[in-house]
Amino acid sequence: MAGGAALRLETAELRPYLAGMDKMTPDLSLARRDGLPDALRVLTRELPRSGWEAHPNFDGLVRFWMQRHMMFRDLLDKLQGGQRALLAGEVEGRAQARETQRYAGFLLNQLHGHHQIEDMHYFPALTGLDPRLEEGFALLDADHHALDGHIHDMAETTNRFLQSVGGADERETAGRLETALDGFNGFLTRHLDDEEDLVVPVILKFAPNL
Repeated sequence: MAGGAALRLETAELRPYLAGMDKMTPDLSLARRDGLPDALRVLTRELPRSGWEAHPNFDGLVRFWMQRHMMFRDLLDKLQGGQRALLAGEVEGRAQARETQRYAGFLLNQLHGHHQIEDMHYFPALTGLDPRLEEGFALLDADHHALDGHIHDMAETTNRFLQSVGGADERETAGRLETALDGFNGFLTRHLDDEEDLVVPVILKFAPNL
């Protein structure tokens, strides 16, 4: 990308894409499931989303954690909207590249760091609170391994677009990035929704000291 550095995400820290995936049956993998199985929704039925914000244990950690998830969703929406505008001829390539570099770099790095904190601190503290949900935390761990691979791929696809801006293949790489963002949105939305449905009721019910 002329006049600026391409997005760089340090991928050496990312765990292997397939590591941990053997913990899940294929129909529960991030790429194939359409929600949590009924056995992992026992607390969600007891504490449905409609009542979360009114619960006395919602403010503090849960509200902050949910806000982080909303930030990830909003950043991804901005990236997708920007690529669509570029392909529709509504914005100029270099201007959109600057926005893409800023939003994508922040999203991917923040998302990776968020997962590290969950894996190292929050999930170990929550796993034993309700034995019925232990498989659910293994599922979320497998999601994080899978998402590491998708984060790596998204960084590479974004780099290719940024490096092409102003060149003959700018539109082609912009289209590839739009397609990649659509797929990434599906994976991330599935994970965030399921993670919230599993984790939030645990915190609301048990109020662990995290």
